[in-house]
Amino acid sequence: MSTLLIEGGHRLSGSVAVEGNKNSALPLLAACLLTTDECELTNVPRISDVEVMARLLLDLGARVEGIGSTTLRVCCPELVKDEPDGALVGRLRGSVLLLGPLLARRGRAQLAPPGGDFPARRTLATHIESLEAMGARVIPGPGHTLEAPEGLRPASIYLYEASVTGTETALLAASCAAGRDPRSGTRDRDPRS
Repeated sequence: MSTLLIEGGHRLSGSVAVEGNKNSALPLLAACLLTTDECELTNVPRISDVEVMARLLLDLGARVEGIGSTTLRVCCPELVKDEPDGALVGRLRGSVLLLGPLLARRGRAQLAPPGGDFPARRTLATHIESLEAMGARVIPGPGHTLEAPEGLRPASIYLYEASVTGTETALLAASCAAGRDPRSGTRDRDPRS
């Protein structure tokens, strides 16, 4: 289109349907692992990244209904393992979002190198640093293995690299950290409530 003609003086009315996007769907799917209750996500984009994340949840023991539709129902009463399928992880940069929920629920997370632009343009440093600040320790070996056998603890974290996904990783993990950061002045809370 080379020309756009706008004629003013006419009242606009109507509605526009806004489709969901993967940048909200992927962290929400990862967050479903933090509860044993059923979660229903609506307006989910029907794209391959969402399908890969849903298949990763299935691999970890979740029940996922509606794959390929705009409404997904996820229930995960039990995580059956702490190492998601490496082939699926290798297809999805957003698979890094599973680290926090796996540490929170199982005390251990082992992730093959994620797909996408890791390590070319992005690193996992911010993700790992925030999880270490909450008490996780890195276990040497292939991929990315972290353990938090005593659970995660609250922490005050400054992210030295601007990373939306790194922030999401920290928030997902922190949502299940017991107690409080002594510097914050907030009350203790039970992470299961």
